[in-house]
Amino acid sequence: MDFNLFYELGSTFFHQTVHQTSFYLYNFFLPPVIFFSIFFYLLAISGILFKVKKKRFNNNNVKWPSVTIQIPTYNEPVAMRCAKHCLNFEYPKDKLEIIIGDDSTNHHVSNLIDEFAKKHKDKIKVTRRGSNVGFKAGNLNHMLKYSNGEIILIFDSDYMPSKNFLKNIVRPFILDKKIGCVQSGWRYSNINQNKVSRFASGLLMVYQRLIAPINEKLGVSLLFGSGQAVRKDLILSLGGWEEGSLTEDVEFSVRILKYGYKTVYLDNLKVSGEVPYTIKGVSIQQKRWAYGNFRAFLKHANSILFGEFSFMQKIMLVFTLLGYLSSFFFIPYFVSSMLFFFSTPPAPINWYKFTTETLKFFIATSGFMVAITIALSREKKLNLIPSVLTSSMTVGVITAANVFVGFIKAITGKKMEWNMIKKKGNYDFKKTVDKK
Repeated sequence: MDFNLFYELGSTFFHQTVHQTSFYLYNFFLPPVIFFSIFFYLLAISGILFKVKKKRFNNNNVKWPSVTIQIPTYNEPVAMRCAKHCLNFEYPKDKLEIIIGDDSTNHHVSNLIDEFAKKHKDKIKVTRRGSNVGFKAGNLNHMLKYSNGEIILIFDSDYMPSKNFLKNIVRPFILDKKIGCVQSGWRYSNINQNKVSRFASGLLMVYQRLIAPINEKLGVSLLFGSGQAVRKDLILSLGGWEEGSLTEDVEFSVRILKYGYKTVYLDNLKVSGEVPYTIKGVSIQQKRWAYGNFRAFLKHANSILFGEFSFMQKIMLVFTLLGYLSSFFFIPYFVSSMLFFFSTPPAPINWYKFTTETLKFFIATSGFMVAITIALSREKKLNLIPSVLTSSMTVGVITAANVFVGFIKAITGKKMEWNMIKKKGNYDFKKTVDKK
Protein backbone atom coordinates (compact mmCIF):
# COMPACT_ATOMS: atom_id res chain seq x y z
CA MET A 1 0.00 0.00 0.00
CA ASP A 2 1.15 3.52 -0.80
CA PHE A 3 2.40 5.10 2.45
CA ASN A 4 1.11 8.56 1.54
CA LEU A 5 -2.33 7.15 0.78
CA PHE A 6 -2.30 5.23 4.06
CA TYR A 7 -1.31 8.37 5.94
CA GLU A 8 -4.00 10.43 4.20
CA LEU A 9 -6.72 7.89 4.99
CA GLY A 10 -5.61 7.68 8.62
CA SER A 11 -5.48 11.46 8.94
CA THR A 12 -8.94 11.83 7.41
CA PHE A 13 -10.38 9.18 9.74
CA PHE A 14 -8.76 10.87 12.76
CA HIS A 15 -10.10 14.31 11.84
CA GLN A 16 -13.57 12.95 11.15
CA THR A 17 -13.58 11.11 14.49
CA VAL A 18 -12.40 14.20 16.38
CA HIS A 19 -14.88 16.36 14.50
CA GLN A 20 -17.86 14.08 15.19
CA THR A 21 -16.93 13.39 18.82
CA SER A 22 -16.36 17.07 19.59
CA PHE A 23 -19.67 17.90 17.90
CA TYR A 24 -21.57 15.47 20.16
CA LEU A 25 -19.74 16.66 23.29
CA TYR A 26 -20.35 20.28 22.34
CA ASN A 27 -24.09 19.71 22.07
CA PHE A 28 -24.15 17.56 25.21
CA PHE A 29 -22.59 20.25 27.40
CA LEU A 30 -24.37 23.17 25.74
CA PRO A 31 -27.71 22.91 27.69
CA PRO A 32 -26.20 22.97 31.22
CA VAL A 33 -23.86 25.82 30.23
CA ILE A 34 -26.84 27.80 28.91
CA PHE A 35 -28.75 26.99 32.11
CA PHE A 36 -26.02 28.50 34.31
CA SER A 37 -25.64 31.43 31.94
CA ILE A 38 -29.37 32.20 32.19
CA PHE A 39 -29.13 31.99 35.98
CA PHE A 40 -26.38 34.61 35.92
CA TYR A 41 -28.49 36.73 33.58
CA LEU A 42 -31.28 36.58 36.19
CA LEU A 43 -28.82 37.56 38.92
CA ALA A 44 -27.73 40.51 36.82
CA ILE A 45 -31.35 41.60 36.35
CA SER A 46 -31.98 41.27 40.09
CA GLY A 47 -28.89 43.39 40.67
CA ILE A 48 -30.45 46.16 38.58
CA LEU A 49 -33.86 45.96 40.23
CA PHE A 50 -32.95 45.00 43.79
CA LYS A 51 -32.10 47.81 46.19
CA VAL A 52 -30.31 46.98 49.43
CA LYS A 53 -31.78 48.76 52.44
CA LYS A 54 -29.03 50.34 54.47
CA LYS A 55 -29.08 49.20 58.08
CA ARG A 56 -28.25 52.01 60.47
CA PHE A 57 -27.96 51.45 64.19
CA ASN A 58 -28.06 53.88 67.07
CA ASN A 59 -24.96 53.28 69.18
CA ASN A 60 -26.02 55.46 72.11
CA ASN A 61 -26.75 53.99 75.56
CA VAL A 62 -25.79 50.48 74.54
CA LYS A 63 -24.47 47.81 76.88
CA TRP A 64 -21.71 46.43 74.71
CA PRO A 65 -20.82 42.72 74.98
CA SER A 66 -17.25 41.55 75.41
CA VAL A 67 -15.48 40.75 72.13
CA THR A 68 -12.50 38.60 71.20
CA ILE A 69 -10.88 39.36 67.87
CA GLN A 70 -9.22 36.32 66.30
CA ILE A 71 -6.57 36.75 63.60
CA PRO A 72 -5.42 33.33 62.30
CA THR A 73 -2.10 33.53 60.46
CA TYR A 74 0.40 31.26 58.73
CA ASN A 75 3.79 32.86 57.95
CA GLU A 76 2.07 36.21 57.43
CA PRO A 77 3.69 39.26 59.06
CA VAL A 78 0.79 41.36 57.76
CA ALA A 79 -1.26 39.96 60.67
CA MET A 80 0.39 42.67 62.79
CA ARG A 81 -1.05 45.33 60.49
CA CYS A 82 -4.51 43.86 61.02
CA ALA A 83 -3.99 43.85 64.80
CA LYS A 84 -2.88 47.50 64.69
CA HIS A 85 -6.15 48.46 63.04
CA CYS A 86 -8.08 46.48 65.66
CA LEU A 87 -6.28 48.34 68.47
CA ASN A 88 -7.83 51.55 67.13
CA PHE A 89 -11.44 50.35 67.47
CA GLU A 90 -13.83 52.77 69.14
CA TYR A 91 -15.03 50.28 71.72
CA PRO A 92 -14.85 49.90 75.52
CA LYS A 93 -11.24 48.83 76.09
CA ASP A 94 -12.12 46.60 79.03
CA LYS A 95 -14.38 44.52 76.78
CA LEU A 96 -11.94 43.92 73.95
CA GLU A 97 -9.12 41.42 73.47
CA ILE A 98 -7.10 40.44 70.41
CA ILE A 99 -5.62 37.02 69.72
CA ILE A 100 -3.15 36.27 66.93
CA GLY A 101 -3.27 32.55 66.24
CA ASP A 102 0.22 31.93 64.88
CA ASP A 103 0.60 28.67 62.94
CA SER A 104 3.80 29.94 61.29
CA THR A 105 6.67 27.67 60.37
CA ASN A 106 8.85 30.72 59.71
CA HIS A 107 10.57 31.56 63.01
CA HIS A 108 11.43 35.07 61.84
CA VAL A 109 7.72 35.86 61.38
CA SER A 110 6.89 34.33 64.78
CA ASN A 111 9.60 36.43 66.45
CA LEU A 112 8.21 39.60 64.86
CA ILE A 113 4.74 38.73 66.13
CA ASP A 114 6.08 38.08 69.64
CA GLU A 115 7.89 41.44 69.70
CA PHE A 116 4.75 43.19 68.51
CA ALA A 117 2.58 41.45 71.13
CA LYS A 118 4.98 42.43 73.94
CA LYS A 119 4.44 46.09 73.08
CA HIS A 120 0.70 45.57 73.55
CA LYS A 121 0.73 42.82 76.18
CA ASP A 122 -2.44 44.09 77.88
CA LYS A 123 -4.49 43.73 74.69
CA ILE A 124 -2.84 41.16 72.44
CA LYS A 125 -2.26 37.46 73.07
CA VAL A 126 -0.44 35.02 70.81
CA THR A 127 -1.48 31.36 70.64
CA ARG A 128 0.41 28.57 68.91
CA ARG A 129 -0.30 24.91 68.16
CA GLY A 130 3.04 23.89 66.69
CA SER A 131 1.40 22.78 63.42
CA ASN A 132 -1.24 23.71 60.87
CA VAL A 133 -3.40 20.61 61.45
CA GLY A 134 -7.01 21.23 60.48
CA PHE A 135 -5.98 24.37 58.59
CA LYS A 136 -7.70 27.64 59.50
CA ALA A 137 -10.59 25.88 61.27
CA GLY A 138 -8.14 24.07 63.55
CA ASN A 139 -6.48 27.37 64.38
CA LEU A 140 -9.83 29.01 65.18
CA ASN A 141 -10.84 26.14 67.45
CA HIS A 142 -7.51 26.40 69.28
CA MET A 143 -7.88 30.16 69.77
CA LEU A 144 -11.39 29.58 71.11
CA LYS A 145 -9.87 27.94 74.22
CA TYR A 146 -8.23 31.26 75.09
CA SER A 147 -11.09 33.56 74.03
CA ASN A 148 -13.05 35.30 76.78
CA GLY A 149 -15.40 37.36 74.62
CA GLU A 150 -19.11 36.72 74.20
CA ILE A 151 -18.70 37.60 70.52
CA ILE A 152 -15.90 36.25 68.35
CA LEU A 153 -14.83 38.53 65.49
CA ILE A 154 -12.61 36.91 62.85
CA PHE A 155 -10.32 38.62 60.36
CA ASP A 156 -7.98 37.08 57.82
CA SER A 157 -4.54 38.58 58.38
CA ASP A 158 -4.61 40.97 55.39
CA TYR A 159 -7.82 42.79 56.46
CA MET A 160 -7.86 46.39 57.70
CA PRO A 161 -11.05 47.37 59.58
CA SER A 162 -11.99 50.99 60.28
CA LYS A 163 -12.39 52.50 63.76
CA ASN A 164 -16.20 52.24 63.85
CA PHE A 165 -16.34 48.74 62.38
CA LEU A 166 -16.62 46.81 65.65
CA LYS A 167 -19.62 48.65 67.08
CA ASN A 168 -21.51 48.33 63.79
CA ILE A 169 -20.95 44.59 63.44
CA VAL A 170 -21.77 43.87 67.12
CA ARG A 171 -24.96 45.94 67.30
CA PRO A 172 -27.28 43.36 65.58
CA PHE A 173 -26.48 40.78 68.28
CA ILE A 174 -27.87 43.17 70.90
CA LEU A 175 -31.09 43.76 68.95
CA ASP A 176 -31.94 40.10 68.25
CA LYS A 177 -30.92 37.06 70.33
CA LYS A 178 -31.68 34.70 67.43
CA ILE A 179 -28.92 36.28 65.36
CA GLY A 180 -26.01 33.88 65.53
CA CYS A 181 -23.65 35.49 63.03
CA VAL A 182 -23.10 38.85 61.37
CA GLN A 183 -21.14 39.21 58.15
CA SER A 184 -19.74 42.45 56.74
CA GLY A 185 -19.12 43.28 53.11
CA TRP A 186 -15.63 43.50 51.64
CA ARG A 187 -13.59 46.14 49.88
CA TYR A 188 -10.52 45.22 47.85
CA SER A 189 -7.44 47.19 48.86
CA ASN A 190 -5.28 46.05 45.92
CA ILE A 191 -7.98 46.00 43.24
CA ASN A 192 -5.88 48.10 40.85
CA GLN A 193 -2.63 46.19 41.35
CA ASN A 194 -2.89 44.39 37.98
CA LYS A 195 -5.37 42.69 35.64
CA VAL A 196 -5.51 39.55 37.78
CA SER A 197 -6.43 41.50 40.92
CA ARG A 198 -9.15 43.32 38.97
CA PHE A 199 -10.55 40.03 37.72
CA ALA A 200 -10.38 38.46 41.21
CA SER A 201 -12.23 41.47 42.63
CA GLY A 202 -14.88 41.17 39.92
CA LEU A 203 -15.49 37.54 40.87
CA LEU A 204 -16.02 38.48 44.52
CA MET A 205 -18.30 41.37 43.58
CA VAL A 206 -20.66 38.99 41.76
CA TYR A 207 -21.14 37.08 44.99
CA GLN A 208 -21.23 40.00 47.39
CA ARG A 209 -23.22 42.42 45.22
CA LEU A 210 -25.66 40.05 43.51
CA ILE A 211 -25.92 36.72 45.36
CA ALA A 212 -25.39 37.72 49.01
CA PRO A 213 -28.12 40.44 49.03
CA ILE A 214 -30.68 37.93 47.70
CA ASN A 215 -29.64 35.40 50.34
CA GLU A 216 -30.00 38.10 53.00
CA LYS A 217 -33.51 38.98 51.81
CA LEU A 218 -34.46 35.29 51.86
CA GLY A 219 -32.96 34.72 55.31
CA VAL A 220 -30.20 32.32 54.24
CA SER A 221 -27.08 34.49 54.40
CA LEU A 222 -23.76 32.67 54.64
CA LEU A 223 -20.43 33.71 56.15
CA PHE A 224 -17.50 34.80 53.96
CA GLY A 225 -14.59 33.76 56.20
CA SER A 226 -13.35 37.22 57.20
CA GLY A 227 -15.07 40.27 58.67
CA GLN A 228 -17.48 37.90 60.41
CA ALA A 229 -18.75 37.93 63.99
CA VAL A 230 -20.22 34.87 65.75
CA ARG A 231 -21.62 34.20 69.21
CA LYS A 232 -19.04 32.18 71.13
CA ASP A 233 -21.64 30.01 72.87
CA LEU A 234 -23.11 29.10 69.48
CA ILE A 235 -19.74 27.93 68.17
CA LEU A 236 -19.27 25.80 71.28
CA SER A 237 -22.79 24.36 71.26
CA LEU A 238 -22.41 23.28 67.62
CA GLY A 239 -19.06 21.59 68.21
CA GLY A 240 -16.75 24.27 66.81
CA TRP A 241 -15.50 24.81 63.27
CA GLU A 242 -15.13 21.77 61.02
CA GLU A 243 -11.41 21.06 61.02
CA GLY A 244 -9.88 20.19 57.68
CA SER A 245 -12.64 22.00 55.80
CA LEU A 246 -11.45 24.41 53.11
CA THR A 247 -14.60 26.52 53.59
CA GLU A 248 -15.32 26.16 57.30
CA ASP A 249 -17.28 29.43 57.18
CA VAL A 250 -19.82 28.13 54.66
CA GLU A 251 -20.19 24.76 56.37
CA PHE A 252 -20.81 26.44 59.74
CA SER A 253 -23.32 28.85 58.15
CA VAL A 254 -25.45 26.01 56.84
CA ARG A 255 -25.22 24.27 60.19
CA ILE A 256 -26.60 27.24 62.14
CA LEU A 257 -29.43 27.70 59.62
CA LYS A 258 -30.46 24.10 60.28
CA TYR A 259 -30.71 24.89 64.00
CA GLY A 260 -32.87 27.95 63.50
CA TYR A 261 -30.31 30.73 63.97
CA LYS A 262 -29.84 33.64 61.60
CA THR A 263 -26.88 35.18 59.85
CA VAL A 264 -27.17 38.88 59.00
CA TYR A 265 -25.33 40.34 56.02
CA LEU A 266 -24.48 44.04 56.41
CA ASP A 267 -23.92 45.09 52.82
CA ASN A 268 -23.23 48.70 53.82
CA LEU A 269 -20.56 47.80 56.40
CA LYS A 270 -17.26 47.21 54.62
CA VAL A 271 -13.80 46.00 55.60
CA SER A 272 -10.80 46.20 53.28
CA GLY A 273 -8.81 43.10 52.39
CA GLU A 274 -6.59 41.81 49.62
CA VAL A 275 -7.42 39.69 46.59
CA PRO A 276 -4.96 37.37 44.79
CA TYR A 277 -2.81 39.17 42.21
CA THR A 278 -1.31 36.15 40.41
CA ILE A 279 -3.04 33.65 38.14
CA LYS A 280 -1.83 30.86 40.42
CA GLY A 281 -3.22 32.66 43.46
CA VAL A 282 -6.71 33.28 42.09
CA SER A 283 -6.81 29.72 40.70
CA ILE A 284 -5.88 28.23 44.09
CA GLN A 285 -8.46 30.38 45.87
CA GLN A 286 -11.31 29.55 43.53
CA LYS A 287 -10.42 25.84 43.39
CA ARG A 288 -10.36 25.73 47.19
CA TRP A 289 -13.76 27.42 47.47
CA ALA A 290 -15.29 25.19 44.79
CA TYR A 291 -14.02 22.08 46.56
CA GLY A 292 -15.07 23.26 50.03
CA ASN A 293 -18.53 24.45 48.99
CA PHE A 294 -19.26 21.19 47.19
CA ARG A 295 -18.19 19.13 50.20
CA ALA A 296 -20.33 21.34 52.46
CA PHE A 297 -23.30 20.73 50.17
CA LEU A 298 -22.79 16.96 50.24
CA LYS A 299 -22.65 17.02 54.03
CA HIS A 300 -25.89 19.00 54.38
CA ALA A 301 -27.68 18.02 51.13
CA ASN A 302 -30.50 16.19 52.89
CA SER A 303 -31.32 19.19 55.11
CA ILE A 304 -31.04 21.67 52.23
CA LEU A 305 -33.15 19.68 49.75
CA PHE A 306 -35.70 18.13 52.10
CA GLY A 307 -35.55 20.32 55.21
CA GLU A 308 -37.80 23.15 56.29
CA PHE A 309 -36.34 25.73 53.94
CA SER A 310 -38.73 27.42 51.50
CA PHE A 311 -38.49 26.67 47.77
CA MET A 312 -36.62 29.91 47.02
CA GLN A 313 -34.30 29.38 49.99
CA LYS A 314 -33.44 25.93 48.66
CA ILE A 315 -32.82 27.32 45.17
CA MET A 316 -30.41 29.97 46.44
CA LEU A 317 -28.63 27.66 48.88
CA VAL A 318 -28.10 25.10 46.12
CA PHE A 319 -26.87 27.75 43.69
CA THR A 320 -24.63 29.43 46.28
CA LEU A 321 -22.98 26.14 47.20
CA LEU A 322 -22.93 24.64 43.71
CA GLY A 323 -22.52 27.73 41.53
CA TYR A 324 -18.95 26.69 40.80
CA LEU A 325 -20.44 23.66 39.06
CA SER A 326 -20.78 25.89 36.00
CA SER A 327 -17.02 25.41 35.42
CA PHE A 328 -17.53 21.63 35.52
CA PHE A 329 -19.62 21.98 32.36
CA PHE A 330 -17.93 25.03 30.84
CA ILE A 331 -14.45 23.53 30.46
CA PRO A 332 -15.56 20.40 28.47
CA TYR A 333 -17.89 22.68 26.49
CA PHE A 334 -15.08 25.14 25.72
CA VAL A 335 -12.59 22.42 24.75
CA SER A 336 -15.08 20.52 22.56
CA SER A 337 -16.19 23.72 20.82
CA MET A 338 -12.56 24.57 19.98
CA LEU A 339 -11.89 21.05 18.72
CA PHE A 340 -15.07 21.12 16.64
CA PHE A 341 -14.11 24.46 15.12
CA PHE A 342 -10.52 23.53 14.22
CA SER A 343 -11.39 20.05 12.95
CA THR A 344 -14.05 21.34 10.56
CA PRO A 345 -12.99 20.55 6.97
CA PRO A 346 -12.29 23.62 4.81
CA ALA A 347 -15.43 24.68 2.98
CA PRO A 348 -17.31 27.81 1.92
CA ILE A 349 -18.79 29.61 4.92
CA ASN A 350 -22.40 28.77 5.70
CA TRP A 351 -23.37 32.14 7.10
CA TYR A 352 -26.64 30.93 8.62
CA LYS A 353 -24.90 28.12 10.49
CA PHE A 354 -22.02 30.38 11.46
CA THR A 355 -24.41 33.02 12.83
CA THR A 356 -26.58 30.59 14.80
CA GLU A 357 -23.61 28.75 16.30
CA THR A 358 -21.91 32.02 17.25
CA LEU A 359 -25.15 33.22 18.84
CA LYS A 360 -25.48 30.00 20.84
CA PHE A 361 -21.89 30.29 22.03
CA PHE A 362 -22.45 33.94 22.99
CA ILE A 363 -25.63 33.18 24.96
CA ALA A 364 -24.02 30.19 26.65
CA THR A 365 -20.95 32.09 27.84
CA SER A 366 -22.07 35.68 28.41
CA GLY A 367 -24.33 35.36 31.47
CA PHE A 368 -21.43 35.50 33.90
CA MET A 369 -19.82 38.43 32.07
CA VAL A 370 -23.08 40.37 32.22
CA ALA A 371 -23.29 39.58 35.95
CA ILE A 372 -19.73 40.87 36.48
CA THR A 373 -20.60 44.05 34.57
CA ILE A 374 -23.64 44.73 36.77
CA ALA A 375 -21.68 43.92 39.94
CA LEU A 376 -18.93 46.35 38.93
CA SER A 377 -21.49 49.05 38.21
CA ARG A 378 -23.09 48.54 41.65
CA GLU A 379 -19.64 48.83 43.18
CA LYS A 380 -19.16 52.05 41.15
CA LYS A 381 -16.17 50.58 39.33
CA LEU A 382 -17.34 51.09 35.75
CA ASN A 383 -13.81 52.01 34.65
CA LEU A 384 -12.68 48.44 35.39
CA ILE A 385 -15.23 46.74 33.12
CA PRO A 386 -13.02 46.53 29.95
CA SER A 387 -10.05 45.12 31.90
CA VAL A 388 -12.16 42.60 33.84
CA LEU A 389 -14.02 41.37 30.75
CA THR A 390 -10.85 40.87 28.71
CA SER A 391 -9.25 39.07 31.67
CA SER A 392 -12.30 36.78 31.80
CA MET A 393 -11.28 35.35 28.43
CA THR A 394 -7.76 34.50 29.63
CA VAL A 395 -7.40 34.40 33.43
CA GLY A 396 -11.06 33.34 33.65
CA VAL A 397 -10.58 30.25 31.46
CA ILE A 398 -7.47 29.17 33.40
CA THR A 399 -9.28 29.70 36.69
CA ALA A 400 -12.30 27.72 35.44
CA ALA A 401 -9.96 24.86 34.49
CA ASN A 402 -8.59 24.78 38.06
CA VAL A 403 -12.11 24.89 39.49
CA PHE A 404 -12.92 21.92 37.24
CA VAL A 405 -10.01 20.02 38.85
CA GLY A 406 -11.32 20.99 42.29
CA PHE A 407 -14.72 19.53 41.48
CA ILE A 408 -13.21 16.30 40.21
CA LYS A 409 -11.33 15.95 43.50
CA ALA A 410 -14.45 16.76 45.52
CA ILE A 411 -16.60 14.28 43.59
CA THR A 412 -14.04 11.48 43.87
CA GLY A 413 -13.49 12.20 47.57
CA LYS A 414 -9.80 13.04 47.21
CA LYS A 415 -8.38 15.34 49.85
CA MET A 416 -7.10 18.75 48.85
CA GLU A 417 -4.44 20.55 50.85
CA TRP A 418 -4.71 24.16 51.98
CA ASN A 419 -2.18 26.29 50.08
CA MET A 420 -0.85 29.71 50.98
CA ILE A 421 -1.78 32.54 48.59
CA LYS A 422 0.68 35.36 48.02
CA LYS A 423 -0.48 38.67 49.50
CA LYS A 424 1.06 41.99 48.59
CA GLY A 425 0.69 43.26 52.15
CA ASN A 426 3.05 40.60 53.51
CA TYR A 427 5.89 41.83 51.32
CA ASP A 428 5.15 45.52 51.88
CA PHE A 429 4.89 45.04 55.65
CA LYS A 430 8.08 42.96 55.78
CA LYS A 431 9.98 45.69 53.92
CA THR A 432 8.74 48.27 56.44
CA VAL A 433 9.84 46.09 59.37
CA ASP A 434 13.22 45.32 57.80
CA LYS A 435 13.92 49.04 57.32
CA LYS A 436 13.34 49.60 61.01
